[in-house]
Amino acid sequence: MHQIRKVIKKALTPVTLMMIPHSNKTPYNLKIPFICIISLIFLWLFGTGYTFFTAIRSVQYYMMKDNLSFYTDQFNKLKTTIVALKQSEEQFRHLFSLGSREAILKNLDALDSGNIDMAVLKEQIKASMETVAEIKDYIKHTRDIYLATPKGLPVDTKISSPYGRRVSPMNQDFEFHTGIDLSAPQGTAIHATADGIVSFAGWSGGSGLLVVVEHGFDMSTFYAHTKKIIVKVGDKVKRGQVIGHVGTTGLSTGPHVHYEIWVKGKPVNPSKYI
Repeated sequence: MHQIRKVIKKALTPVTLMMIPHSNKTPYNLKIPFICIISLIFLWLFGTGYTFFTAIRSVQYYMMKDNLSFYTDQFNKLKTTIVALKQSEEQFRHLFSLGSREAILKNLDALDSGNIDMAVLKEQIKASMETVAEIKDYIKHTRDIYLATPKGLPVDTKISSPYGRRVSPMNQDFEFHTGIDLSAPQGTAIHATADGIVSFAGWSGGSGLLVVVEHGFDMSTFYAHTKKIIVKVGDKVKRGQVIGHVGTTGLSTGPHVHYEIWVKGKPVNPSKYI
């Protein structure tokens, strides 16, 4: 309690800002509580970070839009080739249905198919097949990234403790919270937030019963303080699949899920993926 009062007193301590005009006029003194200055700095950092994040998402959007336009054009070209081949096939079927060599030769000039260069046709078909394979690979890669990217919350509830610096509920000291806490009744189902493979399922010190899922693309998720784990190491899980139940194992003040997302070996704010 003494520590909390000390922190509050320090936060409300005013800081004097002095503005000195170029003329000989009296300087202006402005007193602002220390917490207000910290809040303004935090808002500036948050605004800058949000702007940067939005810019990255916009670039990704336009890149995907360009890819979509390119592959749409390739599909249209492929469709045109297929239509031309079908027309040629129908014309040849009609020609050879005439029955006799004489009738075929007589109607050959009337065949509205033009001169067919088989070598060119083979190259067009080969190019079309390569384009189809490239499109399939692109779609599969994009789908894999989507399925591997965490989405939503493992428990349908509100965030009880956010990501970032906070006062520890265990000892009232300041700490950096590397995930988010989701309070829920004991026994509530915990769902995986993305497809992946279970890399850890068991006791892990202060985290209690912990489940870790590797999703590929340098992404993984952590689900701590569970009451019961129903998956094992090596299991493949799908987004939405139940992997355990809410508990209060390890260092915990009540039933909840401590949920973390790691990207490239570092914890990130899960709120970005909700």
